[in-house]
Amino acid sequence: MEYEVQEERRCGIWGPPRESRPLHVVLGNEACDLDSMVSALALAFYLAKTTETEEVFVPVLNIKRSELPLRGDNVFFLQKIHIPESLLIFRDEIDLHALHQAGQLTLILVDHHVLPKSDSALEETVAEVLDHRPIEQRHCPPCHISVELVGSCATLVTERILQGAPEILDRQTAALLHGTIILDCVNMDLKVGKATPKDSRYVEKLEALFPDLPKRNDIFDSLQKAKFDVSGLTTEQMLRKDQKTICRQGIKVAISAIYMDLEAFLQRSGLIADLHAFCQAHNCDVLVAMTIFFNTHNEPVRQLAIFCPHAALRMMICGVLECSHSPSLKLTPAPSTHPNLQAYLQGNTQVSRKKLLPLLQEALSAYSDSVKIPSGQPETEGVCREQADKDLDRAGSSLVPGLSQDEEEPPLPPTPMNSLVDECPLDQGLPKLSAEAIFEKCSQISLSQSTAASLSQK
Repeated sequence: MEYEVQEERRCGIWGPPRESRPLHVVLGNEACDLDSMVSALALAFYLAKTTETEEVFVPVLNIKRSELPLRGDNVFFLQKIHIPESLLIFRDEIDLHALHQAGQLTLILVDHHVLPKSDSALEETVAEVLDHRPIEQRHCPPCHISVELVGSCATLVTERILQGAPEILDRQTAALLHGTIILDCVNMDLKVGKATPKDSRYVEKLEALFPDLPKRNDIFDSLQKAKFDVSGLTTEQMLRKDQKTICRQGIKVAISAIYMDLEAFLQRSGLIADLHAFCQAHNCDVLVAMTIFFNTHNEPVRQLAIFCPHAALRMMICGVLECSHSPSLKLTPAPSTHPNLQAYLQGNTQVSRKKLLPLLQEALSAYSDSVKIPSGQPETEGVCREQADKDLDRAGSSLVPGLSQDEEEPPLPPTPMNSLVDECPLDQGLPKLSAEAIFEKCSQISLSQSTAASLSQK
């Protein structure tokens, strides 16, 4: 990812400040997982190297800088590939809304295609989408959209580079893309079912171009270990580490991926108090924890825990998950002595959190319809309704037949807002970087990478 110094000079980055200079921001999703981060970095690199006009392309990590330590695999990979964190730009360091108001912003979305409500004003600046999940037509911005259902968005970025300008691909960028695809596709394991033929094809192409790339098993094991390493994290940090939220009819559900065995998680000291505190701090009515770890045969093991102080809502959600056939989770209740918490072993390990989201949204919609709470009526204790217990049986009987039994893959909801950014990051104060500071940082990246390239050639 060695941007040439002369290219940056030609683009005028080191020139005098120009208020009208456009800025093209390549923005990943709010979870800022490895796929999102690498896709943003690599696509911005490709666009910067192949655009002949005087335009600047900047990758932005869609989290606060302080949240990066929660992404252990991101931190590990950045260090391994020798990309200093200090040169990266995070969401709380750039005022996208101010740039938009000044007419200086164009957005390119990678690994997602729906902006949260706090960023709805930016929708008109979206010029392109590159994603690997089904499109939500009602919320997708009106722009050029490139979507293909592959295992990793990094696969689509690799395809764009190799088809558009293969000569610009250097080993650093290739290593980023290669490792990310392998991690996302669980080491290309066909039994897991996440890797598509296109994912496998482009991993092979990268390995053919750069034979000295790390062995698949080695890079997968190291990234997986870094991703699942939660040592030293508090329960609250674990829940925020990889979390999405959905909301229907005023009911908010947080869905967190927990990288450890469910039994060990449930045995954490003060767990219930921590779960209550988390829900209160993030204004959540329900918390769904999907634990995942790998057994001695390197096979994924998934488990579920549903925490909800309101019994009727908890029973509704559990009933939907237990009875679902499209997909079937094959749930087996697991022992739990904690109040307000139901735990399960998940027999169908191919049902990821992404596939769980439509079931949860169905449950919330049906629950809200069944209780029929008048608009504006005050609520107490989360989603507690006066008639909830009375209507539970009726709602439960009407919900399950309404599930999409005939579909192999229920349509996914819009990319939800990730709780790593609970509100707009700019609510925390003015951004630290102006547009001109961004341009200056680009020149610093160029100098750093050019110096590193020179040293490596020696």
